[in-house]
Amino acid sequence: MSYNTFGHMFRISTWGESHGPAIGCVVDGCPPGISIEAEEIQAHLDKRKPGGSRFVTQRRESDTVEILSGVFPDANGRQVTTGTPISLLIRNEDQRSKDYGEIKDKFRPGHADFTYIAKYGIRDYRGGGRSSARETAMRVAGGAIARKVLGSAIKIRGALVQIGPHKIDRSRWDWASIDTNPFFCPDAQMAGTWTSYLDQIRKAGSSIGAIVEVVAEGVPAGLGAPIYGKLDQDLASAMMSINAVKAVEIGAGMQAAELTGEENADEIRTSKDGQPQFLSNHAGGILGGISTGQPIVCRFAIKPTSSILTPRRTIDVSGNETEIVTKGRHDPCVGIRAVPVGEAMMALVLADHLIRHRGQVGNPTRQE
Repeated sequence: MSYNTFGHMFRISTWGESHGPAIGCVVDGCPPGISIEAEEIQAHLDKRKPGGSRFVTQRRESDTVEILSGVFPDANGRQVTTGTPISLLIRNEDQRSKDYGEIKDKFRPGHADFTYIAKYGIRDYRGGGRSSARETAMRVAGGAIARKVLGSAIKIRGALVQIGPHKIDRSRWDWASIDTNPFFCPDAQMAGTWTSYLDQIRKAGSSIGAIVEVVAEGVPAGLGAPIYGKLDQDLASAMMSINAVKAVEIGAGMQAAELTGEENADEIRTSKDGQPQFLSNHAGGILGGISTGQPIVCRFAIKPTSSILTPRRTIDVSGNETEIVTKGRHDPCVGIRAVPVGEAMMALVLADHLIRHRGQVGNPTRQE
């Protein structure tokens, strides 16, 4: 199976299956001399790992990351990147493959079971193999290294802004709230609503979709390219590659269709320090495929988890019509754990474009 690599100059290749012995990735193109410790990567993985609350899958994985290559102690004893491929490993600890024995010959509606057979003639029925969201742990690990490449001046944060029909109130947006509830919700009041709503969904053995918003602040103007290397093009590709994502939008996104030209135009003035100052950000920090220096805003919609207890009509590998009930441990709302994955994909895209920009024009922060 090909197409396991993402990026151009800064690249990540992931490997492994949900119920195999381990999953891993190789990060290539990372500049040398960047300080990195396993604990820094682990901090991001802990936000994505399963079993964190009753609202996510109860599969118990520590997601402990091991750095196998690409780092070496410098003269001060710090572990820094060497410029060579960085190999990362996470061992699977809590597979329950028997949960899938009853459905191994049936196609789960909403999953990639049918399409895998149609394409490859074989599939790993134990949790979906490569199509499992377990693979996204390695994206988060690679994204942690990408953040180190970007530096502390660029801040990437994600939040859940909608679960089912329940949207946050943006007037109550508080980034500090995302660490105080199990939903990465920036609206403390809506987090309470989601708690009772998801309890109902979970107890019914069903699932629900969600919308995630990722914001990158401190990104310099000039990243991206006007035609086939558009920054928003690569961001859309990155977010769409996440399991269960069905739509991506930048800035005003779909709502731009309802705006007039006067409303949509992000007018520009000059700030007190002589720098360009945009009066709005409907463009989501990107114009003509190139970053403007404003916050980059990206949202993506996650479909409901397809593994549910309600019987669904399907067929088996022989074409016989049947019904299926998917047992096991599944997220009632996979959008919750997609937040750190979205952050990671934002970081991977920005790190790649930062390195590509340096290769073409040099200093990425110049304003002339």
